[in-house]
Order: sequence, then C-alpha cells, then structure tokens
Amino acid sequence: MIPNRLFFTLLALSLILLPLQAAQEVVNGIAAVVNGEVITFSQVRELAATQEKSASEVYHGDELQAKIKTIHEQTLKDLIDRALILQEFKKKEFTIPSYVIDDSVQKIIREEFGGDRLAFVKTLQSQGFSMARFRDIEKDKITVQAMRQSKSSDNIIVSPIKIREYYNKNSATYTTPAQVKLRMIVLHEGGSSGGDASSDPGIGKKQMAYEIRDKLAGGAEFDRMAQMYSEDSTNESGGDWGWIESKTLNDDLAKVAFSLKKGEISPVIQVDNSYYILMVEDKKPAITKPLSEVQQDIVQGLIQQEKLKVQDQWLDTLRKNAYIKIL
Repeated sequence: MIPNRLFFTLLALSLILLPLQAAQEVVNGIAAVVNGEVITFSQVRELAATQEKSASEVYHGDELQAKIKTIHEQTLKDLIDRALILQEFKKKEFTIPSYVIDDSVQKIIREEFGGDRLAFVKTLQSQGFSMARFRDIEKDKITVQAMRQSKSSDNIIVSPIKIREYYNKNSATYTTPAQVKLRMIVLHEGGSSGGDASSDPGIGKKQMAYEIRDKLAGGAEFDRMAQMYSEDSTNESGGDWGWIESKTLNDDLAKVAFSLKKGEISPVIQVDNSYYILMVEDKKPAITKPLSEVQQDIVQGLIQQEKLKVQDQWLDTLRKNAYIKIL
C-alpha cells in the first residue's frame, strides 16, 4: 500500500506538472494554454477526482453537476496558477539547490518507509516513476511553495483594532453554546408501549402521556417512567440524552428544553403525532472565551490572510502579463 503523502505526490503533482510534450500526447483535448504550455482536460479531471467523489456523496442531479462544474473551474485555475509560477521561476533563472531536493526525498523515505530506500524505489517503479522523475516532481512542488512564500513578508504587524474587530465579528467561533442535561419520554401515536399507564388497551397515546406526566408530578422517578413507557432508543437508559445543544432537538422541543429550570419537568409537548415529556437535570450557560485566550490564534490567522492576499496580488500580475487561453 502506498503511503498517503507519496500517493498524492505521484497522482496529483505528476498531473499538475506534466511537461508540454507529455501533455500534448493526451488526446482527450486541451483545457487551457498558458504561454504556450498545454493543460489538458485529463489533468483537470484527474486532479479533481477526489473532490468529485466527495461531492457525489452530498449532492445529486443538477445540483451535483453544478458543483462538479465549479470544482473543475477551480482546479483549472489552480493548474494555470502553478504553470505561471513555474514559468516565472524559470524566467528569473532562479535555482533550487540539489540538497533541498535530497532532504525532501530523504524525509519521505524516513517518515513513510522507515528509512527503507529500496522499498521506496520499488513503490515508485510499480507506479511507473523513476527516481529522477520523482525528484523533478518534488523540485517543482518545492519551487511553487518557495515562490509563493517569497512574495509575502514575515514582518506583518496586525493592529489591536483589527484583532478586536475580528474577535467581535467571529465571537460565535469562540463560544461554547448553552447546553442542558436532558431526559426524555416519547410516545408515538400508533406505537406500542410496554407499560401499564392504563388498564384500557384502547387508550390513546395522548391520554397515556398525560397520565405519565401526572405520575411524575406525584413523585414517580423520571428514569423509571422512561424505561417503562418511552418509545425512543434511550428508554433503556431512562431516557438519558446526556448533554446536548439546542440544535440537537426539534425547534419546538429545544424552545421548551432550554426554558426549563434545573430539575424541572415539562408539560406534555405534542409534535406531529408524537408526545414528549422532558426533564432538565442540569444546565450549562453559553461561554465565550475571552480575547486574551484566543488572541494569538487570531493574530496568526490574520497574518496568514494578509500573506495570501499579497500572493493573490502577485498572481494577478502574472495573469495580466501572460497569454492564457481557456478552451
């Protein structure tokens, strides 16, 4: 089995960085031309395959087709950007020292093959790659990373005002929602109950729910009543739902559950053809982490945003000065 990092290097990077001659041999059509360098539909499809598979598990029909179209457009854009970056590197006559490539290859052998170089070489050969070709792929990957990083400063300073603005705008990210420790009894109209809340076999579930609620008001133990009468999957545990957030429940149930006091039992709640009785055993309020606790993460995030912004501006310049034909 090919280690994950090596697999994606062989699959994705070889597709991204195919030389012009190899790309021209692909007979399925040209997706774009970047200063004379061809990007094929095959490269786009292969690189987008993993995202397409994920999308197919979520979307269907026209929505899926629209999502795949978006994925292909973004993938083609990424391939174009990579081509521009590598071309700029060559134009500037920059070089990547051989020892940098050596270190990268040795790291893969050490971390993914336990230092077994022979196993690494055999894996390459089984996938149709020579060591020389793999080194070229690693070189191009390192080149793209180095060129991007070279266009962003390490001396970016984020003002306290921007930090505070970001914190206020994204406070929900740093907030643990309110929670309740909930028990629940559920009766479904038409369902069967193993209990004996009424001796009348024809009693409706609504009446049964009210009789159970009366027993609870009279001091009956909630967990025991849930074990006897509840018709949901938590009945054996006494209707115990544990700690939950409001989004876990139907809106009608959530509204009641989070309005109850600790130890309080709800009235019978009807939702469609089911009847619910809730008990809140405990409550936790929403807690927002203070700015001092998350400031460092915010600073790093804002610095990264600024670096990406500078890189995008640089790429925009490369695009404007290039001949790019999307077919």
